[in-house]
Amino acid sequence: MKKILIVDDHSDIRKLIRITIGHAYEVLEAEEGMTALQIIRNQHPSLVVLDIMMPGDMDGLQVLDEVRADPSLQDIQVIMVTARGQAKDYETGMSRGANAYLIKPFSPIQLVNNIKDLLK
Repeated sequence: MKKILIVDDHSDIRKLIRITIGHAYEVLEAEEGMTALQIIRNQHPSLVVLDIMMPGDMDGLQVLDEVRADPSLQDIQVIMVTARGQAKDYETGMSRGANAYLIKPFSPIQLVNNIKDLLK
Protein backbone atom coordinates (compact mmCIF):
# COMPACT_ATOMS: atom_id res chain seq x y z
CA MET A 1 0.00 0.00 0.00
CA LYS A 2 1.38 3.40 -0.99
CA LYS A 3 1.98 5.97 1.74
CA ILE A 4 0.74 9.55 1.62
CA LEU A 5 1.94 12.18 4.09
CA ILE A 6 -0.47 15.02 4.85
CA VAL A 7 1.28 18.12 6.21
CA ASP A 8 -0.95 20.90 7.51
CA ASP A 9 -1.09 22.72 10.84
CA HIS A 10 -4.91 22.52 10.89
CA SER A 11 -6.17 19.15 12.10
CA ASP A 12 -9.53 19.67 10.36
CA ILE A 13 -7.78 19.99 6.97
CA ARG A 14 -5.74 16.84 7.66
CA LYS A 15 -8.94 15.01 8.64
CA LEU A 16 -10.77 16.20 5.50
CA ILE A 17 -7.92 14.99 3.28
CA ARG A 18 -7.63 11.68 5.16
CA ILE A 19 -11.38 11.05 4.74
CA THR A 20 -11.28 12.17 1.10
CA ILE A 21 -8.56 9.75 0.06
CA GLY A 22 -10.20 6.90 1.96
CA HIS A 23 -8.54 3.60 2.71
CA ALA A 24 -6.69 3.24 -0.58
CA TYR A 25 -3.43 4.53 0.96
CA GLU A 26 -1.53 4.40 4.23
CA VAL A 27 -1.91 7.93 5.59
CA LEU A 28 0.76 9.66 7.67
CA GLU A 29 0.34 13.11 9.21
CA ALA A 30 2.45 16.04 10.39
CA GLU A 31 1.51 19.52 11.51
CA GLU A 32 4.80 21.32 10.92
CA GLY A 33 7.78 21.23 8.58
CA MET A 34 10.54 19.67 10.69
CA THR A 35 8.36 16.70 11.65
CA ALA A 36 7.26 16.35 8.04
CA LEU A 37 10.86 16.19 6.84
CA GLN A 38 11.71 13.53 9.45
CA ILE A 39 8.73 11.43 8.34
CA ILE A 40 9.66 11.89 4.68
CA ARG A 41 13.22 10.71 5.33
CA ASN A 42 12.22 7.80 7.58
CA GLN A 43 9.00 6.57 5.90
CA HIS A 44 9.63 7.63 2.27
CA PRO A 45 5.98 8.25 1.30
CA SER A 46 5.00 8.04 -2.35
CA LEU A 47 3.29 11.43 -2.16
CA VAL A 48 3.17 14.44 0.16
CA VAL A 49 0.21 16.82 0.42
CA LEU A 50 1.97 19.92 1.72
CA ASP A 51 0.72 23.24 3.08
CA ILE A 52 3.02 26.25 2.73
CA MET A 53 2.21 28.35 5.79
CA MET A 54 2.92 26.43 9.00
CA PRO A 55 4.31 27.25 12.43
CA GLY A 56 7.85 26.32 13.36
CA ASP A 57 11.22 26.67 11.71
CA MET A 58 10.28 25.33 8.27
CA ASP A 59 7.46 26.29 5.96
CA GLY A 60 6.20 24.05 3.18
CA LEU A 61 8.44 25.59 0.52
CA GLN A 62 11.50 24.89 2.65
CA VAL A 63 10.36 21.28 3.09
CA LEU A 64 9.87 21.06 -0.69
CA ASP A 65 13.39 22.45 -1.24
CA GLU A 66 14.89 19.83 1.10
CA VAL A 67 13.01 17.00 -0.62
CA ARG A 68 14.07 18.16 -4.10
CA ALA A 69 17.70 18.62 -2.99
CA ASP A 70 18.01 15.02 -1.71
CA PRO A 71 18.65 12.53 -4.54
CA SER A 72 17.18 9.68 -2.48
CA LEU A 73 13.82 11.52 -2.31
CA GLN A 74 13.50 12.52 -5.98
CA ASP A 75 10.69 10.04 -6.67
CA ILE A 76 8.35 11.55 -4.06
CA GLN A 77 5.42 13.43 -5.60
CA VAL A 78 4.43 16.70 -3.89
CA ILE A 79 1.06 18.45 -4.07
CA MET A 80 1.00 21.91 -2.52
CA VAL A 81 -2.37 22.68 -0.90
CA THR A 82 -2.31 26.24 0.36
CA ALA A 83 -4.23 29.47 0.86
CA ARG A 84 -1.49 31.30 -1.07
CA GLY A 85 -3.28 31.71 -4.37
CA GLN A 86 -1.51 34.51 -6.22
CA ALA A 87 -0.02 33.68 -9.62
CA LYS A 88 3.49 34.31 -8.24
CA ASP A 89 2.81 31.82 -5.39
CA TYR A 90 1.79 29.17 -7.91
CA GLU A 91 4.85 29.90 -10.06
CA THR A 92 7.14 29.74 -7.02
CA GLY A 93 5.74 26.39 -5.87
CA MET A 94 5.93 24.83 -9.31
CA SER A 95 9.41 26.18 -10.08
CA ARG A 96 10.71 24.76 -6.80
CA GLY A 97 9.52 21.29 -7.75
CA ALA A 98 5.89 20.82 -6.77
CA ASN A 99 4.05 18.34 -8.98
CA ALA A 100 0.68 20.07 -8.45
CA TYR A 101 -0.61 23.19 -6.69
CA LEU A 102 -4.13 23.50 -5.24
CA ILE A 103 -5.55 26.60 -3.60
CA LYS A 104 -7.65 26.42 -0.41
CA PRO A 105 -10.55 25.98 -0.34
CA PHE A 106 -9.80 23.12 -2.71
CA SER A 107 -12.01 20.56 -4.36
CA PRO A 108 -11.59 17.16 -2.67
CA ILE A 109 -12.38 15.51 -6.01
CA GLN A 110 -9.62 17.51 -7.70
CA LEU A 111 -7.19 16.45 -4.96
CA VAL A 112 -8.10 12.77 -5.38
CA ASN A 113 -7.73 13.06 -9.16
CA ASN A 114 -4.29 14.68 -8.75
CA ILE A 115 -3.20 11.93 -6.36
CA LYS A 116 -4.37 9.20 -8.72
CA ASP A 117 -2.66 10.84 -11.70
CA LEU A 118 0.64 11.29 -9.86
CA LEU A 119 0.68 7.77 -8.41
CA LYS A 120 -0.09 5.90 -11.66
